[in-house]
Amino acid sequence: MAAHNEPDVLISEVGPRDGLQMARSVMSTANKKRWIREAYDAGVREIEVCSFVPPKLVPGMADAAEITSYAATLEGLTVAVLAPNLKGAQNAIAAGAHKITVPVSVSEAHNRANLNKARTDSVADIGRICALRDSLPTGERPVIEGGLSTVWGCTMEGAVSEDEVLRLCTALVEAGVDEVGLADTTGMADPAGIRRVFRAAEAEIGRARLAGARLHNPRGLGLANALAALDVGVTTFDSSLAGLGGCPFAPGASGNIVTEDLVYMFEEMGLKTGIDINRLIKIRSILKEGLPDEPLYGFIAEVGPGKGGLTLDRVAAA
Repeated sequence: MAAHNEPDVLISEVGPRDGLQMARSVMSTANKKRWIREAYDAGVREIEVCSFVPPKLVPGMADAAEITSYAATLEGLTVAVLAPNLKGAQNAIAAGAHKITVPVSVSEAHNRANLNKARTDSVADIGRICALRDSLPTGERPVIEGGLSTVWGCTMEGAVSEDEVLRLCTALVEAGVDEVGLADTTGMADPAGIRRVFRAAEAEIGRARLAGARLHNPRGLGLANALAALDVGVTTFDSSLAGLGGCPFAPGASGNIVTEDLVYMFEEMGLKTGIDINRLIKIRSILKEGLPDEPLYGFIAEVGPGKGGLTLDRVAAA
């Protein structure tokens, strides 16, 4: 059980990185800061704010250092970032990141497409990043997460081997990561598969090393999969405001789990998230302003978090 006043589940908002990295247009730095600040004010205590990648490849992340440094001024906020290599991790550390996720795919084809390298090279990179962390003073070391992608399937290779998932979990721990996160990158998981893989991963590397779940929603099973993960002891969940971002191989479909819907579900179940759902919904106005061409998803934002549900007029309009 969570300690007094601590949340029962931790919602990690990944929209400023995962959502904006895939957006059609570039959100201004000012709007990004507003989003992060208002999410913080709503009670969100972990935000993946950016990725440290070459701006020529992802123009929307050109202000990564500024955004990270700003977010680090918010007391009690865990500032998470993504860094695909040693240089990115060095820049993230210099900017003040508290947590760095370094991705590696279970699928070799996806890893080469996403990172332009073999999985063995990615694991070796993670080892060098962990050595960099260990060279820092104890109080200045960020958490290094090995982020396993395509855990439940790949649109390039199809099914992936659960044995390979477990082998890579062990390889990442041996490389020195603090924790391993599991991602349903393409939304191919189902609740039974979620339970099976998380149980197996826990048996392989232990609960202390097993981080949260990043569950995408292109096939509509995101919330069901989150419940399945909760059933087997997962208490950290990545999600994105309005469902921005997620799987690039399912155009036109919602990618990430919608943060507003996830928070609503857990709170209705009696689980504390520490997040004010009404304030969270209001942040969508920043997305409408900063990303006018981007579709926004989510049910609770449409009907409201109260018990009244849809009015007859709204049902007819729908």
